[in-house]
Amino acid sequence: MKYYIEKTTEYGFDEAVEKVTEELKKEGFGVLSEIDIHEKLKEKLDVDFRRYKILGACNPPKAFQALQYENKIGTMLPCNVIVQELDDGKTEVAAVNPVASMLAVDNRDLTEVANEIEEKLQRVIHAL
Repeated sequence: MKYYIEKTTEYGFDEAVEKVTEELKKEGFGVLSEIDIHEKLKEKLDVDFRRYKILGACNPPKAFQALQYENKIGTMLPCNVIVQELDDGKTEVAAVNPVASMLAVDNRDLTEVANEIEEKLQRVIHAL
């Protein structure tokens, strides 16, 4: 089982960030955080890295449900979605596979929530 769900798109980088944010909203996610890796690596290490963003996506009802089942599950929240510019001018979008992440947690109730979130994230990625 892969730990991510991914798709390569023809969108430009900024357009891909916008499109994935729109698709996340359609599935009940909000973007809680946005980390610009390109910018941070330039600032901290003075290196040039491809355009790469990490979006911290959260579906509040499902996050609340997961927190009720497992009080330390917040260590695995929010669901990260990355957008990265590829060498060929295309853009890749990938999301964490929550089912793969939850293999480390022995909680049947949580597995059900992870399956629901995986379905939502798959729809987001495939809609791009």
